Amino acid sequence: MKTQVLLFCFLLNICSISAQVRLEGYNQKEIHPSLYEGRWKARWISLPEEPINAFGIYHFRKSFELTDIPSRFIVHVSADNRYKLYINGEFVSLGPARGDIYNWNFETVDLAPYLKKGKNVLAAVVWNYAERKPVAQISFNQTGFILQGNTETESIVNTDKSWVCIKNQGYGFWNGGQVLGYYVAGPGELLTSASYPWGWEQPDYNDSTWKTAVAGIDGAIKGARDYPGRLLVPSPIPPMELEIERFTSVKLAEGINPPNSYPAQPTKITVPANTKVHLLLDNSRLTTGYLSLFFSQGKDAEIVIGYAEALYKNEEKATTKSYSLNAKGHRDEVVGKRFIGYEDKIIADGGNNRAFTSLWWRTWRYVDLHITTSSEPLVIDDIYGTFSAYPFQKESSFAAVGNETLNKMLDIGWHTARLCANETYMDCPYYEQLQYFGDTRIQAMITLFNTSDKYMVKNAIEQGRQSIVADGITMSRYPSSLHQFISSFSLWWICMGHDYWMYRGDEAYMQTLLPAYRGILSWYEQWLKPDYSLDYVPHWFFADWAAGFPSGEPIREKNGNSAFQDLMYILTLEAVAEMEQAIGLPAMAQYYNQLAAKIRETIYSKYWDANRGLFADTHDHRNYSQHVNALAILAGIVEGEEAAQVMANTLTDESLTQATIYFRYYVHQALSKAGMGNQLLDNLQIWHDQMALGLTTWAEMPEPSRSDCHAWGASPNIEFYRILLGITSDAPGFHKVRIAPALGKLKEVSGTMPHPNGKISVAYKLLSNGKLEAKITLPQQTSGTFEWKGKTYPLTAGEQMIKE
Repeated sequence: MKTQVLLFCFLLNICSISAQVRLEGYNQKEIHPSLYEGRWKARWISLPEEPINAFGIYHFRKSFELTDIPSRFIVHVSADNRYKLYINGEFVSLGPARGDIYNWNFETVDLAPYLKKGKNVLAAVVWNYAERKPVAQISFNQTGFILQGNTETESIVNTDKSWVCIKNQGYGFWNGGQVLGYYVAGPGELLTSASYPWGWEQPDYNDSTWKTAVAGIDGAIKGARDYPGRLLVPSPIPPMELEIERFTSVKLAEGINPPNSYPAQPTKITVPANTKVHLLLDNSRLTTGYLSLFFSQGKDAEIVIGYAEALYKNEEKATTKSYSLNAKGHRDEVVGKRFIGYEDKIIADGGNNRAFTSLWWRTWRYVDLHITTSSEPLVIDDIYGTFSAYPFQKESSFAAVGNETLNKMLDIGWHTARLCANETYMDCPYYEQLQYFGDTRIQAMITLFNTSDKYMVKNAIEQGRQSIVADGITMSRYPSSLHQFISSFSLWWICMGHDYWMYRGDEAYMQTLLPAYRGILSWYEQWLKPDYSLDYVPHWFFADWAAGFPSGEPIREKNGNSAFQDLMYILTLEAVAEMEQAIGLPAMAQYYNQLAAKIRETIYSKYWDANRGLFADTHDHRNYSQHVNALAILAGIVEGEEAAQVMANTLTDESLTQATIYFRYYVHQALSKAGMGNQLLDNLQIWHDQMALGLTTWAEMPEPSRSDCHAWGASPNIEFYRILLGITSDAPGFHKVRIAPALGKLKEVSGTMPHPNGKISVAYKLLSNGKLEAKITLPQQTSGTFEWKGKTYPLTAGEQMIKE
């Protein structure tokens, strides 16, 4: 085996492709070519006499004169940690999109629509959360802001010593509130209004006492020679969607009787002096965005704003230390429950027309307001959220006559997917906001099946590459300032690339990923034992939050002997072999196929239990799971009638470790591969249970769940198209389509999904005599096959009718 490892490494070295890849930026065509040549004229600026990596919120301003209004005025902007940019008091950009110091994103903005003759003012707020930053936030450990004009015309606004700056003394951390379970999404904010420089972004603000900015290192796009700073790259994704979203109702009110119009409509409410008020606001469904609260007067009044996905039951066994003993119950119910969540806090200064908007976005269904006034009444002028998420445009549709529940299920799934995608995909928006590659594979497939978006999936794949360490594997999640390794997720990251290749092609880009894939497979190969099964693979080998899986890991023996490990490796080896054969090195494809075949030979002998008709998790047959048997079917260890029998046993034997909402993605794929896709609708109980609890997004796991929003649970937004409607890619780039519907009990169903050449549309109707009528439309330059009851029909571009 050692000889084979050395041979593999030799092949890897001689066939590597340069790993430096320039992803096409969202606005890359706007960038002047000169900015790629050496260093920028703009410099990273910061505040004088301020520690370079301390918590702080800073403001920067630049005044400039224009004799005429240009048709275009392009600038490129970034910061560390983050910024919001204004021109003449108008908000125009925020960022930078999350990345790392070797891929530090900048946004490109056209300021021309906001400019005027005469004096113009650029203003930015920049914040550095230092040691309290979210784990998803990587930093150069130096506060900084940079703005570069695209050409000589715009260079008058380049960041340098002509900018002025100030530290905002009105901001601090707020440590109030409580979160149950693992939380790493950043701190709460404390706004002391009396110390806030109100109006700092407005052109008529007096900045004469502000300090001259310190001009540090010049900026440079990645690739500049001998550059020691952040390596700037054009943001590979579009700006986030921003849309005002108002609360729908007041669930609880103590100390005040708000009018019926509050808060669904802009309505002022006055809290008398020396009064305590409690308001629980309901958004009616979970959301992500920036909360804005407008207030006047009420000197020294305190406003505490709490954010929660749901309220918790008051039970004797409940604890404030862990979510595992804290059930939430029906999400619409609030009476007799406890509010637990993180907070922001405002201390009013008595002034008028004050406005608080959180620097970073929050997640909530419920917002809990606790207001305590002092000697003056406080006026709450308004409160609302600004929804923020990645700007996906849904292009799929699904309709099942007589079964509206399925459409509701898809609506919840799509909303979940939206909330779990911001500047990256995220496991959950409330607790972590981290892009875990096991989760992201499912999220990417939701994107591919429901949108024509060109950017998000590719960005996620690329960030997986950027996370690879010298050992050869990806981190479990990235971007992340705290390293963590889930070795199984490196394999799912590879499979995500294979998915992208099958549904979008992009072969020139995929070729650049093959060396990374080879490195990961080589890392795994070092754990192969003489019998061609894997030893105990190190790091966290997460499988699913299944009862009986310690810390989510499959049952394994001390020396490996894990069917789960071996089957995942087989699936990944064969996925890479397909890509190597088509766009890489056929010799590598042959090598991977041979290696997979050797491992395959061990599966039956080590794990098959003929008496139970199932594969065991380990060689000693101590445990059986739905997970291993689903993977065995997907890997083709069993096929045809034997696969169908294993699948039937997997679904009916309740002694097996049961897959939870995450791994149902693979169970349902196995169901389909075993020829039992007609049973999909009978295997959706996990989703029905969550709907019965009033969830508006899919939870991380069955109750009690830490997170109410995990997009790994939105797999029906794939499978209703892939299994029910039967639409799959039958060739890389979706160049061929295979349609094999599995309607179950449905009698009439239709739908559409995006395709690189347009849209695929299908409509099925089962007649009273049991015969099928199918209308299928394929986009131009697309062909495929339709399969029904053992018969195969050719498909061509355009509309066609198929009748039994």
